[in-house]
Amino acid sequence: MKIESITHLGLGRADDGTLVPRVLPGEEVELTDDGVRVLSPSSDRIAPVCRHFKACGGCAMQHASEPFVAQWKTGIVERALAAQGIDAQVEGVDTSPANSRRRAKLSGRRTKKSALVGFHARASDTIVEIPDCQLLTPAILKTVPALVELTRMAASRKGEIGLTVTDSIDGADVHISTSVELTEQLRVDLAAWANEYDIARLVWGDEPVVTLRPPRQKFGDARIVPPAGAFLQATKEGETALQSAVQAIIGDAARVVDLFAGSGTFTFPAAKTANVHAVEGDKVMMAALDRAWRDTQGLHTITTEARDLFRRPLLPDELNEFDAAIIDPPRAGAEAQIAEIAASALKIVAMVSCNPVTFARDAKTLIDAGFEISALRTVDQFRWSPHTEVVAAFVRSKM
Repeated sequence: MKIESITHLGLGRADDGTLVPRVLPGEEVELTDDGVRVLSPSSDRIAPVCRHFKACGGCAMQHASEPFVAQWKTGIVERALAAQGIDAQVEGVDTSPANSRRRAKLSGRRTKKSALVGFHARASDTIVEIPDCQLLTPAILKTVPALVELTRMAASRKGEIGLTVTDSIDGADVHISTSVELTEQLRVDLAAWANEYDIARLVWGDEPVVTLRPPRQKFGDARIVPPAGAFLQATKEGETALQSAVQAIIGDAARVVDLFAGSGTFTFPAAKTANVHAVEGDKVMMAALDRAWRDTQGLHTITTEARDLFRRPLLPDELNEFDAAIIDPPRAGAEAQIAEIAASALKIVAMVSCNPVTFARDAKTLIDAGFEISALRTVDQFRWSPHTEVVAAFVRSKM
């Protein structure tokens, strides 16, 4: 069979409609009992850089050249916009380097003799160990043996344990998702484990167990301790690219509202030159952001508001107090809040999105209200995966 195209999920679509993983357009392939045999490889096919690629489900596109992946990801964004009747071209792609992913959501399972920790195989519950993973930072890879010991100690024999580990300035920040009960003896054992492996913070579900050092992240000039499991841009390089793009969009705006502000990824850089009002649904995030602002010298005023922007978006009279807006919603987009921005007098919006489809939907609302896209870039923090992020400038010259 011949591969005609690649879907937005990274699967090859054959001429008979069959979806095939890890192939490229133009290739002749045949399906075998062991997987896929490529009969005529594309000139864009390369050798995967990671020895785990064939078994692990963490990456989808290591078999493709970087120019091909960049073009494929920009195409995903441009097609999503075209589906909304928007003719716009991506100006460029900022791709994070290998071994730069600073947060990993790993899975752990006990075995008869020890434990397994790693990523799932593609479309499978099988856990694949990843000692030579080319995605994760060296600091996270160094914690894997500790996570194996943690899994052996704390997981049940019947199910998996979720292990989210974040690379912070002060060491590993570990968050455990499990149905296992946190007993007093287990609490003691976990404290000993954290001390043995020098883990900065360990949180079990919603309950902090050990904090040897508050796990700080740097946003602009500020040092902040995000709540356990709080949203964080996947790589520092990707975060820097997004911050630079957002700063260029808001320019010399004196009053900025940061919607879906999280822990302040864009708030703190903006506060070097503007007064910023940060809005986010999570009270704990807003409290952490406020503490970090008070501890940081040289910033303009930052105010915070804990508010569910899906159910209670800022209204036009509130938005009209600002010169520019930054908005970075979750994958569902920000349909309600974008509608209020469209009805406001705002003229500059910097929008960041991790979902090209909802981004295009929200962009259509702004364009219909008189905005134009004056800049559009793709930021590829999720290297070798189907995920892509977008940052765009929306400017309205007249109402």
